[in-house]
Amino acid sequence: MHVVITGADGFIGKNLRVRLGEAGHHDVSSHTRNSSAQALVDAVRDADVVFHLAGVNRPPDEAGYETGNAGFTRDLCAMLSATGRPVPVVFTSSTQAALDNPYGRSKRAAEDALLAYAETAGAAVHLFRLTNVFGKWSRPNYNSAVATFCHNVARGLPVAIHDPGAPLRLVYIDDVIDAFVGLLDRPMAGGFHEVRPVYETTVGEVHEVIHGFAASRGTLMTDRVGAGLPRALHATYLSFVPPEAFAYTVPAHGDPRGTFVEMLKTHDSGQFSYFTAHPGVTRGGHYHHTKTEKFLVVAGTARFGFRHVVTGERAEVTVQGGEGRIVETVPGWAHDVTNIGGDELVCMLWANEVFDRAKPDTMAMKVDA
Repeated sequence: MHVVITGADGFIGKNLRVRLGEAGHHDVSSHTRNSSAQALVDAVRDADVVFHLAGVNRPPDEAGYETGNAGFTRDLCAMLSATGRPVPVVFTSSTQAALDNPYGRSKRAAEDALLAYAETAGAAVHLFRLTNVFGKWSRPNYNSAVATFCHNVARGLPVAIHDPGAPLRLVYIDDVIDAFVGLLDRPMAGGFHEVRPVYETTVGEVHEVIHGFAASRGTLMTDRVGAGLPRALHATYLSFVPPEAFAYTVPAHGDPRGTFVEMLKTHDSGQFSYFTAHPGVTRGGHYHHTKTEKFLVVAGTARFGFRHVVTGERAEVTVQGGEGRIVETVPGWAHDVTNIGGDELVCMLWANEVFDRAKPDTMAMKVDA
C-alpha cells in the first residue's frame, strides 16, 4: 500500500509516520512545505490512500487561509482526479469549520472540495473535525495550550492564564492516530467522523494537573496517571522534559544499618521504597494493625521473621535476590528482616498506605523476644 501524507512534518504527521512504520506500512511518501509540487503529483499518481494533514492556522494575513487550506486542497483534489482512480482521502479538518471566521471558512471550503471529489470519483473521503489535539511532539506557543503549559512548566517558565474557567475540549494524539490507522485495516464509508474520547475540562484544571506532575518530583506524590485524561496529559508533559532533566534525585536516609529511600507515593495505593542492609543487620521489629507491605529481595539473602502479637506463634521465610518471591507482612504479626548473607541486602518495599507520622500504625516489637 502506497500511503501519501501531506503535512508530514507537522505534529499529527510525525505521529502518523511513526505508527504507520510500526504497523508495517513502509511505502510512505511524506510531503512537507519543502517538497516540490511535482513531487506531490508523482506521489499521488500511485497513491492507495492520502492522509491530508497539511494546512495553516496562523498565516501572516487572511489570504493565507484561502491559499494554505482551501486552495491547496483544491489542487490536491485535481491531482487525485487526474489519476482516474477512487483514491481514499483522510482529512484533518477542524471544529472551527462550523464557525464563520476566516480559518473556519477555509477549512469548510477544503471539506467541500474533498466532498466534490468524493462524489465525482466515487472515492471514500473521511473528514475529521478535530478539536484541540494534544500529545507528544506538539508545538508550544503556537495553537495548543496544553503544549505551551507542558513546555513552560517543564522548564520552570511562567504561564499566562487569562481565564482559568475557560472550557477546553481535548482529543489525544494517540486516539487520533488510532482512528486514522484503523481506516487502513477496516475500510469504511466516507463522511464525517469523530475521534473519541473527547475530554471536557477547563484551562485552569489542565494547568493545575500539569503543575502537579512537575511538583511530584519533590513531593514524591504522583497523581492518578493510569487512565483517561491524566494519563494522556502525563505522557504529554514528560515528552516536553528536556534531556538534561530526564533524571532526578530523591532523598536517601542512611544509618549504620544501611540506607532507606522512598521512591514514589500515591494518593490511595500506598508508596514504593527500597532499603539496604549490611551483612548481619536486622531491620524492622514492629507490627501493624492495618498497614500491609510487600517485600521483594533484589540482591542478597534475607531471612524474614514473624511472631504473632497475641499467641506468640512463629514463622520464618528465607529469600534470595533474583527469586522473584514476594514476602507479605500480615496485620497482627511482628516482623523483621535480617541480612544473613555475606553481601549487601537490597530489598524493594511496597506499603499499602503512605506513611503518616501522626498515625504511623507501626508498633515496636521484637520478633526474637
